[in-house]
Amino acid sequence: MVEREETWSELRERRLAEPGAADAYGAARMAFEIGQTVRRMREERGWSQSRLGAAAGMTQSAVARLEAGGGIPTLTVLERVAAALDARLSVEIVAA
Repeated sequence: MVEREETWSELRERRLAEPGAADAYGAARMAFEIGQTVRRMREERGWSQSRLGAAAGMTQSAVARLEAGGGIPTLTVLERVAAALDARLSVEIVAA
């Protein structure tokens, strides 16, 4: 008998059911969304990663990691990036 191949949705659901996986997925999603927002705002200003880094007291490679979602940045880093982009940092806690 031939086994049916698992779909992406099934694999994702199975993996998310593993202990700690949902938390890790949520953290990765948050890092990705923060990075996308920073990149969008930087590009809207026509800035390079180097220019944003200089304005925020970071290296170009640190900006690249932030934009790629390479980890959850600290509030201090986010405050510096927001100030460099002439933006306001807003942290919100909402019911699940």
